[in-house]
Amino acid sequence: MLQTSRIALRARHDSDVPVLQRELHDDVPTRSRADSRPWRPLSPGAAESPYAVTPPADDAALFSVVELSSGELAGEALLWGIDTHNRLAHLGLALRPAFRGRGLAGETVRLLCHYGFTVRGLHRLQVDTLADNRPMIAAAESAGFALEGRLRRSAWVYGEFLDEVVLGLLADDWTEDLGPNPTTARP
Repeated sequence: MLQTSRIALRARHDSDVPVLQRELHDDVPTRSRADSRPWRPLSPGAAESPYAVTPPADDAALFSVVELSSGELAGEALLWGIDTHNRLAHLGLALRPAFRGRGLAGETVRLLCHYGFTVRGLHRLQVDTLADNRPMIAAAESAGFALEGRLRRSAWVYGEFLDEVVLGLLADDWTEDLGPNPTTARP
């Protein structure tokens, strides 16, 4: 498990799935903004759930985000599209509504950077998000990501085309800052 003084990234538990599905997937407008695939209803416990507990894979690292002060599940975080040859990955996260606006997103992004660069030895991390997703852009920029480009009207989202932005961070430009009193395990 990786953690700071406020959050932990841990493996997904079976008990996380119904909470994440109810609060993140079943909110159709929000889920439509977070996924490039069209929303479709899923039965509780469906193997196709984006939150299903799956065996480890080389191309993705899926985490549950836990707020340490309450012990509650705060959301999900992941590195996806991990390319071990080019040493790059995409970064994503989604917090439950009750945990948004507390600064946990920025801390989660920084902890994912620690995992990607220090644990996995990646060279580049990338965030792809809607251009109006100010919380994600702010969280990425607080961790050192730089805006690299805009993809005009590239995402079909809940009835309209929206712009996406790409932000990137190279290991050479990364400064590890896990906030006050980081408690991540280090060799």
